[in-house]
Amino acid sequence: MYYYRSRKDDQAFLRRRIREIASTRVRYGYNRIHIFLQREGWAINRKRVYRLYREEGLQLEKKKPWPYKKNKARNQRVTALEKNQCWSMDFVSDQLHNGKRFRILTVIDQFSRFNPILEARYSYKAIDVVNSLKRIERKYGIPKQINLDNGPEFISKELDLWAYSRGVKLEFSRPGKPTDNAFIESFNGRFREECLNQNWFLSLEDVQSKLDAWRADYNQVRPHSSLGYVSPEQYLSEFEEQRSKTNI
Repeated sequence: MYYYRSRKDDQAFLRRRIREIASTRVRYGYNRIHIFLQREGWAINRKRVYRLYREEGLQLEKKKPWPYKKNKARNQRVTALEKNQCWSMDFVSDQLHNGKRFRILTVIDQFSRFNPILEARYSYKAIDVVNSLKRIERKYGIPKQINLDNGPEFISKELDLWAYSRGVKLEFSRPGKPTDNAFIESFNGRFREECLNQNWFLSLEDVQSKLDAWRADYNQVRPHSSLGYVSPEQYLSEFEEQRSKTNI
């Protein structure tokens, strides 16, 4: 059979870049992907991104898939090999003695298991998360990547702007897949068992005081089996010492 073959460019490079962005930012639709492409210098409009996004089969499913359908993993995790290469971030909730609830921002460095912050608030907005990260930045620096879930505070424009301005990659977990961020899930479990379940909180100030005390013990004293039963600070110190000897 004879038929017309289009001479238009199939835009293979653009298609590949769209797939790459979708593979790391699993809950981003074509609008956000279009913004990322514009930041990278692609002179394309939103309609073309939408068409290619649909043709690549990347549209997000709003309904629960049938049991016989397989959920394709759109992201692959990397192993942290040095300090500040990859952090994990999440929230933990608890309540005061009078039943008033509060939230705690938890962050750990995947390489050393170091915990740079435990901050409690009655409510945590996107701008509060950014302000907390700025305080961490001044003292401990910033990571190359942060693993986090798709909560409203984390998919906000404020956090996206902070990450973009500093070159930090935000790696989002797949919906319903807590194992995508297993480091922070494990940390939150230990934190709840060893701190939250062992204390009675009278006020938010009392909460923060006890969080600071537990964090200091966690970073400086508590032995970690994954680190050869040393504390995070000792592990970092030994790692830096070994690396300096190797460089010599």
